[in-house]
Amino acid sequence: MNPEDVPMAAPTGEVGGVRVKELESKIAQLEQAVVSHAVIDQAIGVVVTVGRMSPSEAWDVLREVSMCTNIKLRHVAELVVHWGRTGVCAADIRGELVRRIASPG
Repeated sequence: MNPEDVPMAAPTGEVGGVRVKELESKIAQLEQAVVSHAVIDQAIGVVVTVGRMSPSEAWDVLREVSMCTNIKLRHVAELVVHWGRTGVCAADIRGELVRRIASPG
């Protein structure tokens, strides 16, 4: 069931309206977190496969690439998943990713 499918009572006054907006914002944040988590898990899988390493080591690789390139972890994960899907690794992370996969830790 989607949140938009749940009938809501009409808010009473300004306080109820503010609370509804807060809850809607929280739902949007949680939905984004679920998507980000899935992308990061997929990127870990790509690094595990390519680097022949454990998921823990792959997590460290993604985290270190993010820190060294100053690119948010979620975006690094998106770029790694794209690389796994297309074979094209973004120049933004290519050097650091190759270096980290070649010598994890």
